[in-house]
Amino acid sequence: MTNLFVVSEEFDGERIDRYLADINEDLTRSFIQKLIKNDEVLVNSKPVKASFKVSTDDNVLINIPEAITPDIEPENIGLDIVYEDDDVILINKPKDMVVHPAAGHYTGTVVNALMYHCGSSLSGINGVLRPGIVHRIDKDTTGIIIACKNDKAHNSIAAQLKEHSITRRYYAIVIGNITEDEGVVDAPIGRHSIDRKKMAIRPDGKRAVTHFKVLERFGQYTFIECRLETGRTHQIRVHMASLNHPLLGDSVYGPEKNKYGLTGQTLHAYVLGFVHPTTGEYMEFKAELPEYFKNLLDKFRAGKF
Repeated sequence: MTNLFVVSEEFDGERIDRYLADINEDLTRSFIQKLIKNDEVLVNSKPVKASFKVSTDDNVLINIPEAITPDIEPENIGLDIVYEDDDVILINKPKDMVVHPAAGHYTGTVVNALMYHCGSSLSGINGVLRPGIVHRIDKDTTGIIIACKNDKAHNSIAAQLKEHSITRRYYAIVIGNITEDEGVVDAPIGRHSIDRKKMAIRPDGKRAVTHFKVLERFGQYTFIECRLETGRTHQIRVHMASLNHPLLGDSVYGPEKNKYGLTGQTLHAYVLGFVHPTTGEYMEFKAELPEYFKNLLDKFRAGKF
């Protein structure tokens, strides 16, 4: 696939690899640098190095080789099924499990498990890498997600997500003492300008709204419930970090060193509510906290920091 871009004034003097990453959110700088090295990027019809700086009105041509889609195989992986019928299946996702296949994760995902459990009964709207998947949560986030077994159900749930009418409540432990009993973070989120694997609050981002409520205070930490009004990537993690209360265990948006042997953020998708695509009935389901989260709360309640 070949794309041609004309450099606008706002990018004048920017490195070519950073420029292309800024205007192509799906491409990492490392991937772009490989394309540059292979002469797949031309500026004014000439190959350049990654350190080359673009100028206003430069013509930048980038050729992205056609990706080879790997075969995704069903795998007999146990699922904690919260609810299932002919249209949808809700599961309680464990920690350290990726929702759908992507680079570096083509096995052991929720999709691999769903393909084994559901067979061919999964919606195909999101393609061969994400059958049935209509939304996702991070690898280290636990809790409830919904997958769709047919395209009608997929379209219905996707529309509810777009309208922000689906109920999504999360439990989280954040660093520090939140003095307010409750609050709202209304701050737009977009791709980080330097680290493309991170998200950030930025004025040109998409609107993002998180409602939070304090459940318990432990002095150094606060146990909260978050309700998503929107569903941006890393939304709760970014919003709470913006309040100087990053999620405990989150080494991306918080301290680099994790305490208590944690692997990733203490975040659990606790409640999911939606209008059933066939019956029209509102349904709401809960996924109980994982053991590591419960044990951590017990320690904090006992004053064992």
